[in-house]
Amino acid sequence: MRRHGVVLKLFVVTSVLILFIFSLVMLAEGLFFDRFYRMSRIDSLESAMSKFTEQYKEVETNEHELSKLLGSFMNRNDTSTAVLNKSFVRANINPYYVKMQTNEGIVIAPIPTDGTTINTIPRGIAVGDKLIVDGIFMDEKDTVLHPIAFWSDDTAPLEDGLIRLNGTVTDYMLPEQRSFNPLYQDALVDEALQEWIAKAESHLSRLREGVTVQSEWKDPWSGVEYAVLVRSLDRGAEDGHYMFVMASLQPVGEAVDILKKYVIYLAPVILALILALSLVYSRIVSRPLVTLSRSAARLAKLDFTEQPEIRSKDEFGELSRSMILLSRNLDSALKELQLANEQLQEDVREKQRSEQLRKELVANISHELKTPLGIVKGFAEGLQDGVAGDKKERYLALIVNETDRMNALIMDMLELSKFEVKAVYLQIVSFSLTDLIREVADSFTQQLEHKRLRMRIQQNREQELFVEADRRRIEQVVLNLLSNAIRHAEEDSIITVDIQRSVDGTITTVVENAGPPIAEEDLNRLWDQFYRAERSRDRKSGGTGLGLAIVKHILELHGSEYDVTNTEKGVAFSFTLQENKGEFV
Repeated sequence: MRRHGVVLKLFVVTSVLILFIFSLVMLAEGLFFDRFYRMSRIDSLESAMSKFTEQYKEVETNEHELSKLLGSFMNRNDTSTAVLNKSFVRANINPYYVKMQTNEGIVIAPIPTDGTTINTIPRGIAVGDKLIVDGIFMDEKDTVLHPIAFWSDDTAPLEDGLIRLNGTVTDYMLPEQRSFNPLYQDALVDEALQEWIAKAESHLSRLREGVTVQSEWKDPWSGVEYAVLVRSLDRGAEDGHYMFVMASLQPVGEAVDILKKYVIYLAPVILALILALSLVYSRIVSRPLVTLSRSAARLAKLDFTEQPEIRSKDEFGELSRSMILLSRNLDSALKELQLANEQLQEDVREKQRSEQLRKELVANISHELKTPLGIVKGFAEGLQDGVAGDKKERYLALIVNETDRMNALIMDMLELSKFEVKAVYLQIVSFSLTDLIREVADSFTQQLEHKRLRMRIQQNREQELFVEADRRRIEQVVLNLLSNAIRHAEEDSIITVDIQRSVDGTITTVVENAGPPIAEEDLNRLWDQFYRAERSRDRKSGGTGLGLAIVKHILELHGSEYDVTNTEKGVAFSFTLQENKGEFV
């Protein structure tokens, strides 16, 4: 390995770093693992106790559900738990039980923790299994049985004074996922409780405030340490109940001792592996770095043919300088050139588009205003010269009509300009789309009769469909689409308005009229201002040429999907709105 080579540097740095991290981890495990485990264990127990407190309030009057809740808590958290009254006296609750269906009815066999060994508890049972229990009834109705022995068959002799029941297990709660001898640990609760009661007065104020009191207790016989946590089940109540939880801390101590011994034997092996792997790793990494350094140098000068001579103490120096040069000469230049080119193209396109729109707008406005102004001027001059005095009223009516047409055009242009500068704000409300379409359709009764048209509104169900949108703007959309459909529909035909609910939570409305189809190249441009499919711009067809452009802006503000297509009968316009399924007035 070269004295200043990258292989030696990688080997030294990697070996030192791994050894340092390994030593730091081992030291942390020896010094802090025990404390970390205790903190984690206590934090998880406090969270579980908080959840138990909420569930306790729901079942505290039901003795069977309370027993089931207590047993489930002990199994999930591997703890010995008791419920205390206001005097810190342990409540008589058996967390473990077996519930059976016998010929005489339902029988519950609570399993006492005192005097019961782990071997006498039935193991591996499940709901639906057959079970035989010998014991003594504890109530007059013979529903609670004190169990003495559990059997899987009826071959064992029955002791004098006991009753044998044969039934099917319907429910049970037994020690599961607990310590090696959970019943022994449960039996220690009374001893730990007596020691805790001696100093309970100092904790009363904190308990009533809802604080979980923590302490530790050591079993005098086995020397095992336990974490003791007490919490009020009725925060703020002086005569409430308390929850006493005791969890063993023995596993962490054994784990730390074994881990220390394990590290002593494993350390030499780990040291040898670190040195060997670091050396192999350093050699493997250095080869591509050398090649990459030379390639970077060529790319930095945009020279793909010659091998440049670069003087450096190690390959990392070559790579660093080459990459810096590459970034400056290639990345910056290409990116700036690309961005400048894209921006230039975009500016050119935008300028061309703006210029085209300006020309079209001027031409369209000139065309739309020239004809009515000429008509108004002609009739006004006729009236001024006294020509055809008997037709004065007709001339005045025509002047008013053309003035109204120009006023409508100007108002539509003002409306469209508001949309284009984003000066329109929606007022979203919930309303019936079905009612809105019917109201707008009724306003076209005279136009429909004039062209002998019929309008059919259909939907998949009889119920009304509600949407969330700006009602006034959607009314403007429907008004423009229906007006457009009537204007271009063939006489004696049917205009169909189809309202359907989609699976994605939207309402789709389709307005279709019978008539000649629109050329494919004109379909997408129908939404542009002043654009009409009929090239002659016949003024007899009516409209200002801005209706569909306004419709487009309104629907885009609503996030709607809109479209125009040719159908077998004619042309169909469609749009979507967000559905609201609530009840509205």
